[in-house]
Amino acid sequence: MVVGLTGSIGMGKTTTSDMFRRAGIAVHDSDLTVHELYASTAVEPISKAFPGVVEQGVVNRSALASRVLNSESALHRLQMIVHPLVQSHREAFISKVRMQGAALCIVDIPLLFETEADRSIDMTIVVTAPGHVQKQRVMSRPGMTEAKFHAILSKQMPDAQKRLLAHWIIDTSMGLESASRQVSGVLRALVR
Repeated sequence: MVVGLTGSIGMGKTTTSDMFRRAGIAVHDSDLTVHELYASTAVEPISKAFPGVVEQGVVNRSALASRVLNSESALHRLQMIVHPLVQSHREAFISKVRMQGAALCIVDIPLLFETEADRSIDMTIVVTAPGHVQKQRVMSRPGMTEAKFHAILSKQMPDAQKRLLAHWIIDTSMGLESASRQVSGVLRALVR
């Protein structure tokens, strides 16, 4: 069974993903894959599409973000380069996990519903928190501004809509212990 894990920025998705990993579940991390691609396969096509964003053979994420964050056409160009590479990496991961005989794996995809990746998986988990908690978490990040936060949110499906599409919801606003209990509950349900 392939289970998609998603959540908007600042919801605690990475921490929740790590909880599944610590429980022994194979987890494919799309964000980590992008980081790897920005130092390998994606460098050349991104350099051609966005001259000047590659430094010492690696895509400078900040420079790239400043070029695409407020431009729909630039963002679309970037997505057309990166999404197929990430999807290919994810499919290879799922195949490997299946060959190893695992009954379950998690695919951590920030834009799960936005990219319609949910169509190729069995179940979905949305990691959530109230808006004020989300904003507090995101605004505490280095270099984050109110404008950048809202620009990022505008590119993501609203949290309320994601929750409506989810098979399970994990609310991270009540702390790590609560989130861990919720992860355990989801795993028990998946095993059943």
